[in-house]
Amino acid sequence: MDRKVHRPELHFAPEEGVVEAPAGVLLNDKVWHLWFQYRRSVDGPFRWGHNVSEDTPFDWLECDDALGPNEEEKTVRAGSVAAIDDSVCLYYTSVTADETRIELARYIDFNDACELSDDCTVLDQNVERVAVVADDSTAEGFHSFRSPCVVPDWAGEDRQEPHSGWLMLALTGDLDDPRPVVLKSEDGKDWSFVGPVTFDGDSGFAAHDGALPPVVSPRILRLRDEVDGKIYDVVLVTLEVDQQGEISGYVVGELEGSVFHVSQPFQRVDFGHDFTRPRNVNYTEGTIDKATRYDAALLFGLLNGHGRRDEPAAHPSLTAEGWANALSLPRRVSLQGGKLFQTPPNGLPDAVADSRYARMWTGLMDVPEGSKVTVELLNERGNPAAVIEHVGETLTLDRSMGVAFDARYANEPKAQAHLDEGDSDSLTIIVDGSTVEVFADSGQVAMASRVYFVGGCSGFRVTTEGDAEILREFERAGA
Repeated sequence: MDRKVHRPELHFAPEEGVVEAPAGVLLNDKVWHLWFQYRRSVDGPFRWGHNVSEDTPFDWLECDDALGPNEEEKTVRAGSVAAIDDSVCLYYTSVTADETRIELARYIDFNDACELSDDCTVLDQNVERVAVVADDSTAEGFHSFRSPCVVPDWAGEDRQEPHSGWLMLALTGDLDDPRPVVLKSEDGKDWSFVGPVTFDGDSGFAAHDGALPPVVSPRILRLRDEVDGKIYDVVLVTLEVDQQGEISGYVVGELEGSVFHVSQPFQRVDFGHDFTRPRNVNYTEGTIDKATRYDAALLFGLLNGHGRRDEPAAHPSLTAEGWANALSLPRRVSLQGGKLFQTPPNGLPDAVADSRYARMWTGLMDVPEGSKVTVELLNERGNPAAVIEHVGETLTLDRSMGVAFDARYANEPKAQAHLDEGDSDSLTIIVDGSTVEVFADSGQVAMASRVYFVGGCSGFRVTTEGDAEILREFERAGA
């Protein structure tokens, strides 16, 4: 069998077609369920695909699609998945000729079985459409409800109290002027409009373009800060910045009604070329310990930083192998002093060792000022396809010497991030097909970029300059 050098083994990528975004992720005991928005062809309508992976999020099995457009719909788009009572609920965006609205579907009898029909157009017969959640009649002056994120709501003002009901963060308005809004529900089916999101304090969004860019794909999660012990809301957003494609990041604070009280303004969640539209993982009842549920969260993101400017037909993975775009590995995120720290998922070193071609390098280093550690990612000919440099206070990822997936970006700048002083100098690099993910200095910085290797990645070449030292290192490679 010919090797497909661009296709990752551990990251999710579609069997065929173009992935546009993760729609929702649900962890049910030890089974991962992933729903995603995709097209079976470049010009086809969006659908909701569904894959599962048992025990670890590295071995995805394709299932029948959960949702596709009906006779009156032009397409269906991404949303959110939540386990409510005994049901698994899919909140999705329905687009017709007349309006864009949020609808609810659910599994009639949810279990971890995964059916795959011979006909790829068949939808899962266990999914039923239930109700319209929000449309142009929901609130005067608001239209085109879309991109819902659903999480449990607080029972009261005390954030230590149990949950009661559900909270939805969604978008409304025109595509070039989106407005985030908040809705609430007691049962997950009937929703009431709370109001448009306003920020009490500087959100920090405008600093990236001199003006407020469009804010899309909002998500909300809660984390306990390891420094002060308080539980905060973390709102994840993607900014559509014209000259840079999309930039994803987060704002930390507390959501009260529809007012978000900012404690830490916008910070990027990933500094690579291609991590965008992050999605948090939800859980079924009993999957995680309630006493520690806010200690950490799990995130997936789309590995494509160009958003609506992207041209999937230009991707080498589509022309050579029939698919485009992948999702990141799930990242364990924690909050420390108002900043997200991100680390790779549990079990990754063993998963790399059990793969055929994936590779991983981890190094604990000492990089004094004026020194440098360089890691070259080599193609099958032994030539660099990408270069990562740790220069004490700066981390860079340069992929300009590799195969460009689109000539428009052949001369793009290096990805770059600042590293705070006082943290341990470390790097973890995962190469899996055409995906590269980097975690630096105990997880304070993450970078994800697509890199197309000629013949695949053959290994790493690590060098030091000045007084830099590699204190400890290990490498894993597939069989």
